Amino acid sequence: MNSLILALIMFVGYIVAYHTYGKYLAKKIFKLDPEAVTPAHELRDDIDYLPTKKEVLFGHHFTSIAGLGPIVGPAIAIIWGWVPAALWIFFGPIFIGAVHDLSSLVASMRNKGVSIGELTAGLVNPRTRTLFHLIIFFELWIVIAIFALIMGILFKMYPQSVFPVWMEIPIAMWMGYMIYKKGASLTWTAIAAVILMYITVIIGAYWPLKLPGLWGLTPVATWLVILLVYSYFASTLPVWTLLQPRDYINAHELIIAMGLLFIGTIIAHPTMVAPAVNAHPAGAPPLWPFIFVIIACGAISGFHSLVSSGTSSKQIDKETHAQFVGYGGMLMEGALSVLVIVATAAAIGIAYKTKAGEVLTGAAAWKAHYASWQAAAGLGSKLNAVIVGSANLMGSYGIPLIIGSTIMAVFLVSFAGTTLDTATRIQRYVIGEFCKDIGADFLANRWVATFIAVFSAFLLAFAQKGGKGALILWPLFGTVNQLLAGLALLVATVYLAKLKKPIWFTALPMIFMLLMTGWAMVLNIQKFAKTHNTLLFVVGIIVFALEIWMIIEAIVAIRKASAQGT
Repeated sequence: MNSLILALIMFVGYIVAYHTYGKYLAKKIFKLDPEAVTPAHELRDDIDYLPTKKEVLFGHHFTSIAGLGPIVGPAIAIIWGWVPAALWIFFGPIFIGAVHDLSSLVASMRNKGVSIGELTAGLVNPRTRTLFHLIIFFELWIVIAIFALIMGILFKMYPQSVFPVWMEIPIAMWMGYMIYKKGASLTWTAIAAVILMYITVIIGAYWPLKLPGLWGLTPVATWLVILLVYSYFASTLPVWTLLQPRDYINAHELIIAMGLLFIGTIIAHPTMVAPAVNAHPAGAPPLWPFIFVIIACGAISGFHSLVSSGTSSKQIDKETHAQFVGYGGMLMEGALSVLVIVATAAAIGIAYKTKAGEVLTGAAAWKAHYASWQAAAGLGSKLNAVIVGSANLMGSYGIPLIIGSTIMAVFLVSFAGTTLDTATRIQRYVIGEFCKDIGADFLANRWVATFIAVFSAFLLAFAQKGGKGALILWPLFGTVNQLLAGLALLVATVYLAKLKKPIWFTALPMIFMLLMTGWAMVLNIQKFAKTHNTLLFVVGIIVFALEIWMIIEAIVAIRKASAQGT
């Protein structure tokens, strides 16, 4: 199949879905009210709560939920063939992921911007809130440690990205100062910031920076320490100083990168060289249910509920913006994953250089990279397929390879950085809420709560030499993240039930996600038992038991809400 036709069909489908199903949910089910007072106005403190223009908030929300998830997931799952990946990336966001993000955002927005975990106290019961907080803390604990590690690895892999990524910080802070303190035009300031950003990209392409190991640490571990210290300060600053403007720049960076890839798709329109279906690749887990775990952010991800109810709900200016930010943000992420499919299933066939130096084309190029599950394993291998395919698309209309690869490298590292900052800030919220619930208000202070978030991630990272401690628990992350998505949909279902609204919009996606990812969790636990991995086996059992407990509590709450309405 021609990749351009596939991309156009999926893009048009997203647009239609936004203006039909998305609009129906916003107007008829959630009844978004433009006159309602949002937490950004009611609780405004100009630190976390701040009314924000919808396009700026969209930039923050989208770059926060995206990270590397919609890139790495499809780049792995394409080993099962492009048809299963494309189907999940098309239908998943429309009927599950965007519903999940929108409902989490609305429920939090109408409850003073508290996290999805805190919401469960009023919707289900305080006991369930504690369970949810534990699951959320566990997920974010891994995310902070692993993304700091990933950024360190990416800086080592792509030293040309170091200068642009760090220069983005002063550019973003200048942008925030000009807009919020000087009243400068958002449009013209953003244009200037993006131009400056791409000037640094060109400089970085020809001036790569390599950090030597310091304090007896490897270069990657050194970066990890620097990034954790940075995340502490970045996550305690008011949102207008760095978080919003940096994410707004990143959103433009993404749109430009997606535009460059789509232009390449139009010009090169490579055919799909990956097989349509490859149900049993060597060494891979079963297609069902693991495709629904491997492709997370591009279709649905539990982390999105934490962003929707963590940072975005505190900054939304009008209720009616929720459709654009929540539902639209998820569809845009799906569009990014579509381009990743084009890069890894089609454009990789334009030219692929093997480790031996041989240049392959067509299906041979794809097979060389995806010969087996093990051959495509590892962060470098996963991202390499995307980088190669993307550079091939840009090269089809004359962008030099060194510039194209730097654009993609900066894009990848910037998104990883956004996820790190946002996850740290959300973890601070979660710790603060939990500490207030138990009466330990002195630990809820933003400086103290952020220190707990960062230091706990530091301890996890350095539980293993080289800062790779989070890799110990990483095999559990995918299933925990997707089960969290199912639980967020469960909370949204209780929310709709208590409002006497139809619940099938969230209930059917919830059932699907809990079944698929619960199935994957059971298979993983069995694998851990067979391989005698006691730590992962025990932690997996505990997490799974907590989630089963939560499901039972929520079902009881739904039945009570339904009984009260009869």
